[in-house]
Amino acid sequence: MTDTLPWWRGATIYQIYPRSFMDSNGDGIGDLPGITAKLDYVARLGVDAIWVSPFFLSPMKDFGYDVADFRAVDPIFGNLDDFDALVKRAHELGLKVLIDQVMSHTSDEHAWFVESRSSRDNPKADWYVWADPKDEGSPPSNWQSVFGGPAWTWDARRRQYYLHNFLSSQPQLNGHCREVQDAMLANLRFWLDRGVDGFRMDALNFAMHNPEMTDNPPAYDRRVERTRPFDYQLRINNQSHADIPAYVRRIRELTDQYDAIFTVAEVGGDDVEEEMRAFTSDDKHLNSTYGFNFLYAEKLTPALVCKALTEWPDEPGTNWPSWAFENHDAPRAISRWCPPEDRTRFGLMKMALLATVRGNIIIYNGEELGLEQVDIPFDQLQDPEAIANWPLTLSRDGARTPMPWTPEGGFTTGDPWLPYGAQNLAKSIAAQEATRDSLLSHTQAMLALRNAHPALHHGAVVHCRHEGALLSFRRRYGDETVDCFFNLSADPVALSGVANGEILLALNDATPRELPAYGALIVSL
Repeated sequence: MTDTLPWWRGATIYQIYPRSFMDSNGDGIGDLPGITAKLDYVARLGVDAIWVSPFFLSPMKDFGYDVADFRAVDPIFGNLDDFDALVKRAHELGLKVLIDQVMSHTSDEHAWFVESRSSRDNPKADWYVWADPKDEGSPPSNWQSVFGGPAWTWDARRRQYYLHNFLSSQPQLNGHCREVQDAMLANLRFWLDRGVDGFRMDALNFAMHNPEMTDNPPAYDRRVERTRPFDYQLRINNQSHADIPAYVRRIRELTDQYDAIFTVAEVGGDDVEEEMRAFTSDDKHLNSTYGFNFLYAEKLTPALVCKALTEWPDEPGTNWPSWAFENHDAPRAISRWCPPEDRTRFGLMKMALLATVRGNIIIYNGEELGLEQVDIPFDQLQDPEAIANWPLTLSRDGARTPMPWTPEGGFTTGDPWLPYGAQNLAKSIAAQEATRDSLLSHTQAMLALRNAHPALHHGAVVHCRHEGALLSFRRRYGDETVDCFFNLSADPVALSGVANGEILLALNDATPRELPAYGALIVSL
């Protein structure tokens, strides 16, 4: 690798969901001291950075994504001293620290909203999206909430509706308001001054709406099965406003005042590639965007991978993508993409594929263990989206179950806030650290391989091809060329024309002539 590249270009980022990583005080909920205590484990994986999901003061109606104070740590996770200790220890281990910033909304318990809803003429009256009812009293537009039902709630104090793209307890900030932007930038500066190395910008494309309150048109594709009213619309007016990139430029102006800060935006939705490019169009915007290509895909196919990689070619002005197969909002990929009997072989192939794609890669805690989606009984569900959409649910709880540090659990001395899942206890860290054949050991080896080869770490993708279950692509950087072949099925796939070179990986009994079920071959030319 070259010293001229920023640290984050090609980085591996490990996402930590604080509630489920490690509990230090026995209350059944993970916390910041728990994370700090286990950072040695994270460092041994070979990752470059951690991304810590929200730990801010919150009523926890959406488990931290409803922020009541952007500059305070919620007591269930610890305090600011605990956060400072986490940053210090991470930096001692050579790990960068990224944190979430919720850019589009707050909790309804935030002091800003309490003041805003008190009258129509207070200093923060325009800090949120308020609108008068239509003449007959109905909401100002037909916009729908992600979590179900209208995106508008009536407030009698102002005799107006307020907008919420998520829960009604998550009122929408008015991103068009310069004072709101100033306040959010000040929050970013607060954490930058505490030593963070970057931000993951949550729901950034929801930061601004169409002030005309124009109705969204319907989504006409009747072939798509929908479980939420939100999915029946083309969301062109309640999000993705053309002025968001100008706001992004203000964020970049701030982060450029600090050394080597990395920013990545979550940009969800359909056909958002152009919006993602606008957020990262040059060195005056964000560094990367967080692609959703794989997070909700029902199947991992060669065509899906090639489409994602070719949308971000190594060309001037295209900028740098970030990829994840799993996160805290999506069902575990290994459960979505593979039947139970094949998950051992598939998990190895999946990690090899993630480690060889161009872009930053994000590993969600437990993915390196092959954790599966846990079926949470209705009476134990915590997630408001899962409860609202039961039984047709994304079941975010099933992907948020505690880390199994030992075969007995080891996450807490108390009762965990969600069950571990018997299938995941069998994949504990202690058990996998004891064998070289585990997915955990394989993950460490794949990250070491990625870091050792510039072509895999930050090289271009050339000749991405898909034929049936066979995926192949070439990575190239300078004088180094690496060919990658993957069989994304349970049936053997014949190989031909594999160039002679050093075999860096022959996975699941792969050879230059054949890829068995979920086989992979990586060759340095």
